[in-house]
Amino acid sequence: MRIAITGSTGLIGTALVRNLRADGHDVVRLVRRPSTAADEVTWDPKGRRLDPAALAGCTAVVHLAGAGIADRRWTAAYKQELRDSRVLGTRTLATALAAMDDPPRVFVSGSAIGYYGDTGDRRTDEDAPAGTGFLPELCVAWEDAAAPAQDAGVRTVFARTGLVVAGSGGAWGRLFPLFRLGLGGRIGDGSQYWSFISLRDHVAALRHVLATEGVSGPVNLTAPEPVTNREATAVMGHVLRRPTLCTVPAPALRIALGEFAEDVLGSQRIVPRRLLDSGFAFTDPRIGDAVRAALAS
Repeated sequence: MRIAITGSTGLIGTALVRNLRADGHDVVRLVRRPSTAADEVTWDPKGRRLDPAALAGCTAVVHLAGAGIADRRWTAAYKQELRDSRVLGTRTLATALAAMDDPPRVFVSGSAIGYYGDTGDRRTDEDAPAGTGFLPELCVAWEDAAAPAQDAGVRTVFARTGLVVAGSGGAWGRLFPLFRLGLGGRIGDGSQYWSFISLRDHVAALRHVLATEGVSGPVNLTAPEPVTNREATAVMGHVLRRPTLCTVPAPALRIALGEFAEDVLGSQRIVPRRLLDSGFAFTDPRIGDAVRAALAS
């Protein structure tokens, strides 16, 4: 296969590119700077510029680019950056695909379980409606931006990603150093559900939806058994053999993170029904499996 990928230098993109190339697939990386290698194609997502001819011969497109949700405090300017980096990039890709005489067979566009908002302790699958608040509204606009590709008949998958458990990179990667120092602990009262997935399962799930013709629309990329923050904290302490006596009080988190704190304290018990129904088998279905896999990678 010849596969075009955006966000190829991020946590998930780097792992996906490595995995695909190890199996002999041809990867084309879309970059925002002038291309400097034969496997690079320049695009301008905010300027909505991408030559459809640059994607000629591609079997699939995987869109993973976007500003980091937790990288900065949510000022009005950064919220606009979060939205533009996702919505404009998705629309640029989808419009280019729709303009092609022979477009790729599948377009996998990144999304997030933030789509559902706070679900409490309710098990939630892909049939649930969007929640309320900034992140759900962002995810709705993000997915809607893929409409030109869908209207052109390209099989489109929205990869609604949960918390990716990785040893470095991403939100979970920031937890490991704290827990190794014995500074890890629950956040708030720890009752909120965290819907996680190991990095290797995430990559495998992306490859699964690329290859499985019957899969389209939203697909939750989360392990089958979400855990509470309290349970995740206990597992991290057990695996790393460190105490987990520290806590981050909710008021302190709100002072540090502002509006984003409500999403950190919120609960999302999201299950991957469509992945399971389509025959995907998890390597790391439990939180302990995912943590150990992250440490071994």
